[in-house]
Amino acid sequence: MSATYWPHLLAVGLGTALTVQVGMNATVGRALDSPLWASVVNFVVGLVALLAYGLLAGSRPASQALGQVPAWAWLAGVLGAAYVAGSTLLGPRIGALALVAFVLVGQLVMALLVDQYGVLGFPRAPVTPLRVLGAALLVVGAVLVLRR
Repeated sequence: MSATYWPHLLAVGLGTALTVQVGMNATVGRALDSPLWASVVNFVVGLVALLAYGLLAGSRPASQALGQVPAWAWLAGVLGAAYVAGSTLLGPRIGALALVAFVLVGQLVMALLVDQYGVLGFPRAPVTPLRVLGAALLVVGAVLVLRR
């Protein structure tokens, strides 16, 4: 296999980690009797891990660069928190497969729009009938895996 596939394999690994993370957060949520506080714990542990990695790697952000970040970009943290809190709440209620299926549908719709207009730092990739068909097939697959 070519070494050029490593980003794709890493993305698959990240996808598997997200599903496992939901289960782990749900376990913390049951122990704390709060999906909200389970999400807070998730972010605190994640922050500590990222800080430790940054310090060990000797990496520091350029302080003057922080002022160049557009105001809207800081809201990514809010979206990340909403995803973690929402999935921690919904995962135990609808199940891992349903959660992933519905999240996938939302991601596909937004990915088509983001690629069409080349916004948020993504390269422009116009929506074509073939891309819409591919996304539709993934949506159909998501619906099919939900059938019992």
